[in-house]
Amino acid sequence: MSKQLPLTALRTFEVAARHSSFSRAADELSVCQSAVSHQVRHLEEWIGQPLFDRSSKKPRLLAHGAALADALSVAISGIEAACQRARVHHEDSLTIAVIPSVASCWLIPRMAEFRSEHPDITVRIMYAFHDQEIDFSETDFAMIFSKGTPDRLAPNYEKIFNGDSAPVCSRQYFENNSPLDTPERIQASDLLRDADHDGWADWFSKTGCSREAPALDLIYGDFNLLRSATLAGQGVALCPTSIIHDDLVTKRLVQLSDVCVHSEYGYYLLEPARPALSRMDAIGIFRAWLLDKAAGQNIGQNTPPHGG
Repeated sequence: MSKQLPLTALRTFEVAARHSSFSRAADELSVCQSAVSHQVRHLEEWIGQPLFDRSSKKPRLLAHGAALADALSVAISGIEAACQRARVHHEDSLTIAVIPSVASCWLIPRMAEFRSEHPDITVRIMYAFHDQEIDFSETDFAMIFSKGTPDRLAPNYEKIFNGDSAPVCSRQYFENNSPLDTPERIQASDLLRDADHDGWADWFSKTGCSREAPALDLIYGDFNLLRSATLAGQGVALCPTSIIHDDLVTKRLVQLSDVCVHSEYGYYLLEPARPALSRMDAIGIFRAWLLDKAAGQNIGQNTPPHGG
């Protein structure tokens, strides 16, 4: 019998002991139940005695088996924690969780500039989804969209953009369907929307127009799809002007009105209560850079561009 520790068998045994079930251990490890049994048998042979009492239908840990399982649980937790620290928490490496719209439309187009200014800082960008909790044990910053302040999500936050959304369309659609200078003319255009069911109703109500959404309105599953459809000239959409700022500046999209909805929403930068001390310099540099870019854009949004 080899004197080397049977690491696979030890890991398998720890999972089986924790669940008190070979089948549930198989589910966690994504293997078949017979593979779990085989590894546990292998460990028992290596140790030289049984670890489970198999006299009943459900295997029951023997005293020395329970003691081994407890020790393994502590050891494996420590190994996993050390690996996590080594994997994503090394110095000068930042992890940013960003909602898809901000990632694709605003942050990623600016990252080349950050990398040019700070080539020694590695940035890992990942998606943050509205229905998934952000794990701040592995995340240095998060950029999210929230109605009201997001203090329930993180103790430290700062608003970087407002959520004001206005009707926009592509330059080609604007030129082919002008004039689009009144709520009534916008009302008669091809209206696009994403999962937001109330945006257009709120906008028409705010402009004094009543409207019942027609069956032919095009609906897209998220904002990035909606923006792509709008850029492709399929119609008019309500879009957050802060996030499509680059599209407006380059005139890929034309803003049709100053009337906005969703003012109660905002885009926020979130941080954990206790940032990693080893990355404080990199965290400070990235925060200052991002807030500077956002502040410069907000100043430029005092006079939003329009078609014409």
